Formats: sequence, C-alpha cells, structure tokens
Amino acid sequence: MTIRMLLFIFAFGVAVGPALAELRTVTLDVQNMNCAVCPITVKKALEQVSGVQEVSIDYAAKTATVRFDDTVTAAEQLTEATGAAGYPSSIKKEPK
Repeated sequence: MTIRMLLFIFAFGVAVGPALAELRTVTLDVQNMNCAVCPITVKKALEQVSGVQEVSIDYAAKTATVRFDDTVTAAEQLTEATGAAGYPSSIKKEPK
C-alpha cells in the first residue's frame, strides 16, 4: 500500500509540475549596442539561455525584452549571458 501511495504522489508531481511553470517577461537595458550586428549577437546570446522562449531587441532604445520560464532560469542569468557576449545589461526598472 505504501508503494502505491508513493507512486501516486510521484505521478501527481510529474503531471502538475509543468503546470506550475510561469513565463516571465523582463526588459534589459543593454550597453554597447553600436552597430547593426550588435542586436543579432545579443539576441543569439539570450536565446542560448535555457528556458528563454522569446527575445525581442529594440536597437533604438538599446533594450532587449525577454520572455522566459522562471522555473528554468532567472533574470540574472540573462544579464550574465549578455555580459559574456560583450554587452553588459541590467534589468530595466518598470515605472510605478
């Protein structure tokens, strides 16, 4: 009986786990985007981060908007990825 109960709990956890995942969207202020190739490099760096679903770059505003699964990655990993590609970034503060 105990094994059956454990299997039920495990199966329930596996089935419900993905349902608890939440997609988050953050906007990053990106430094050093000075040429037409820069947005492509930033986008590729962000797309390589596990959990990233969508990346949109605004060259004129020097921002990257990233939609990601917050159970797989964190916003800090996104800024690390752009920094490693040569484009330091920070999470843009939303106006209150």
